[in-house]
Amino acid sequence: MKKKSFLYYLKRDKYLYLLLVLPIIYYAVFRYAPMYGVTIAFKDYNIFAGITKSDWIGLDVFRDIFQMKEFYRTVRNTFLLNFLDLLFGFPFPIILALALNEVRIKWFRKVSQSILYVPYFLSWIVIGGIVYQMFATNTGMFNNVLKLIGVAPIPFLTDGKNWLVLYTLVGIWQSAGWGMIIYMAAITGINSELYDAVKVDGANRLQAIIHVTIPGIKPTIVTMLIMSIGRLASIGFDRPFVMGNSLVLDYSDVISTFVYRIGIQSAKYNVAAAVGLFQSVINIALLLSADRISKKINDQGIF
Repeated sequence: MKKKSFLYYLKRDKYLYLLLVLPIIYYAVFRYAPMYGVTIAFKDYNIFAGITKSDWIGLDVFRDIFQMKEFYRTVRNTFLLNFLDLLFGFPFPIILALALNEVRIKWFRKVSQSILYVPYFLSWIVIGGIVYQMFATNTGMFNNVLKLIGVAPIPFLTDGKNWLVLYTLVGIWQSAGWGMIIYMAAITGINSELYDAVKVDGANRLQAIIHVTIPGIKPTIVTMLIMSIGRLASIGFDRPFVMGNSLVLDYSDVISTFVYRIGIQSAKYNVAAAVGLFQSVINIALLLSADRISKKINDQGIF
């Protein structure tokens, strides 16, 4: 058979290809065109001269950054906080999804899903206010209850280790509902005949979860895990900035707050660009490494 040309398929499916025009324009304008701004990291950037007229200085900005002790502290904290989220926050939505899937009362399951999903829609500014109202050492509701029963207040917001625990728990509470929805959607795609088959074989609910549900959502789990590992070097600005304070700076100061303080507030935009490029390179390396390891272990990956 004669192989048909691309123009043939373009003419035949012209309306389908037309649907791609807007996404292509979006990515070209807002994703690829701004990549030119990465050159700021290699220039003595002057906001009045612009990118093109600023002088090239090569890797001098990176040398300056790597000589800052503060930078290494922020990198350490970024990986630490992300690792805690991965270790404790990643399994929690899976457990929630498995538990809710076993609930047979439909209205209770729907109400539970809604309640668990609501925190995801709250901004971190609102969540930060709630956290301070609840866990402040002297005025927080939780510590006031402890005082009433004769227990010494716990410095959740002023002691580094306690702050790490609170930071992790609040993150789980805020994001677990979103992750749960993803896994619930994956569970609904499992063939119901598989559950009927294991029931015929005499399996109880726990055995059905182990031998049917978990293997059924394994590709989703692997994909989400690889993506989470690929983001270990990146961290949002809102959460550590809102929950952090000067007393726990050794734990709350991360790359995003470092960029804001050094790169934006001090108008050192080349430093901000250099740190962003550093993050991107590390994230790509982690993502590809996690994908390759996953393929070697269980022949599943995202690339």
